[in-house]
Amino acid sequence: MSALIDERRIEMPSQPHSPKIRPRSTEEITRHLITPKTIWCPGCTNGVVLRAIVDALLNLHSAPESTLDLDKVTLVAGIGCCGRIVQYLDFSSVHTTHGRALAVATGAKLADPQLHVVVVMGDGDCMAIGGNHLIHAARRNLDLTAIVFNNSIYGMTGGQMSPTTFEGDRSTTSTYGNVEQAFDTCELAHAAGATYVARGTTYNYLQLARLIAGGIAHQGFAFIEAMVICPTYYGRQNKAGTPAEMLLRQRERAVPVEKSDLVGPRLKERYPVGVLHHVEREEYSVAYERVIAHAQQS
Repeated sequence: MSALIDERRIEMPSQPHSPKIRPRSTEEITRHLITPKTIWCPGCTNGVVLRAIVDALLNLHSAPESTLDLDKVTLVAGIGCCGRIVQYLDFSSVHTTHGRALAVATGAKLADPQLHVVVVMGDGDCMAIGGNHLIHAARRNLDLTAIVFNNSIYGMTGGQMSPTTFEGDRSTTSTYGNVEQAFDTCELAHAAGATYVARGTTYNYLQLARLIAGGIAHQGFAFIEAMVICPTYYGRQNKAGTPAEMLLRQRERAVPVEKSDLVGPRLKERYPVGVLHHVEREEYSVAYERVIAHAQQS
């Protein structure tokens, strides 16, 4: 799929896609948690992504010649199950209204370009009410790291279908099976202009942490889809089995992007994982500051 942006302004990246990750101990991780207890349902894998985010930040912070200051990390979250993440992490954070996380994150980044802004959203939060903000954040190529927790359903509000619920899947608003086509979140972000697009699963923790670290290190709009499981709503309504069985299904369905000749768009039974797209393009706040400097000299 060709990106709908000016390819003449793009250069191939000169740096590795995914920084190396040395998994941190639970003791190191918990130093950055306000509380180790969460209200997520048993079997929910949102906590796996939370740990991967902290792991990625700690590895980037300790890397040689690192410029990542943990005091300049800001997490912005929307409403939904994953939005609770800001209540557990000991970083500067903002809990926004539904669908507006990227809009708030844009304001924070432009107000202080030195911030490392990580935006956490659910699939419904990002792709439904927040879909317009997503395409324009990607188009602008602002230096934000957007992490979408995709469980293919609305969890916190009662198990309704979301834009990523597949055809035939059941939810509280599609009790006889969904008739709508599901969004491929990564292809949408790519087409809108995101310069780093990746997908990982909570089954493969190390890969997910590396992909998140790569997104944070990338200078531009990074979009990472984290495939999570929701045993409480999606699992029960679709008879998907135990949380362990749902996790093992991620292993079966995930295909390394290196075998891209065998995979295409995200399908229910098969989807590519890894760095799906990575190019370099001028970051928005750099261009914005240049306009400000020009205006001040006029």
